[in-house]
Amino acid sequence: MNILTIGNSFTWSLRRYFPDVVQAGGEKLNLKFMNFGGCELHRHWAYIDAEIHNPEIGFYQGERMDKVLSKGEWDLVTIQQASHASWRPETFEPYAGKIVEYVRKFAPKAEIAVQQTWAYRADHPQFRPGSEWGITQDSMYGKLTENYKSLAARYGLRMIPTGYAVQLTRKKSAVRFQPYDPEMLDRLVWPDLPSQAGDVVGNISWGKDPDGEMHLRKDLIHLNIRGEYLQACVWFAFLFGRSPEETAKYFLPQEIGNSDAKFLRDIAEEAARKPFAEIN
Repeated sequence: MNILTIGNSFTWSLRRYFPDVVQAGGEKLNLKFMNFGGCELHRHWAYIDAEIHNPEIGFYQGERMDKVLSKGEWDLVTIQQASHASWRPETFEPYAGKIVEYVRKFAPKAEIAVQQTWAYRADHPQFRPGSEWGITQDSMYGKLTENYKSLAARYGLRMIPTGYAVQLTRKKSAVRFQPYDPEMLDRLVWPDLPSQAGDVVGNISWGKDPDGEMHLRKDLIHLNIRGEYLQACVWFAFLFGRSPEETAKYFLPQEIGNSDAKFLRDIAEEAARKPFAEIN
């Protein structure tokens, strides 16, 4: 399967496990990324539009979107909104429509699909009372899901339910993520860390900064290694129509326990088989 992503870091997270999962399933994969970190739909269209008006430039790692689309025999091209804009319906159009039209012009045989992104971890500052966004994790998920559903329906696209799978893990995990007092982080001394069990999103770790001292690094929006394996299994199940369990005989992540990996595969299969069923 030849897959091209027009996205951001929320598809770059496929790099760690997706090729291995596909290979373990006996399938073949050609995966190319046309991504920029944090790139919104409006910025992707701005880059494409700039290329249209100047045939000498290529914004995508020196390549032009029209050339990449037309020269590759793409089976699938995916699009998505940047996570920070995903819950805002006014950020999708007219940019999504313009990108869909452009892809259909230069890669008419390719299926276009939408990857549903996910809500941030519960300890994200925007979920605190009085924050600028004024939303919760659940409301962010609900809003982004409605926006992606509307986008998919508008252009007759299928949706890869990654965000739904993330939400399922949060509801079905035996250990629920427990938010902590944010001020506690200021009192931690290396190598102590807050508990991060129970979510496939986010990672807090220690790292040495340019001053030579150890400082906490917080990423509360991207998938951690459990989430990256979950995403790989969701994409495998959704795109190839097969159970991720079929891949377990030939590939298991060394960083994830076998029983936990089984839990994540089961969630991925459920998400792909019954997308957007009610989460209890």
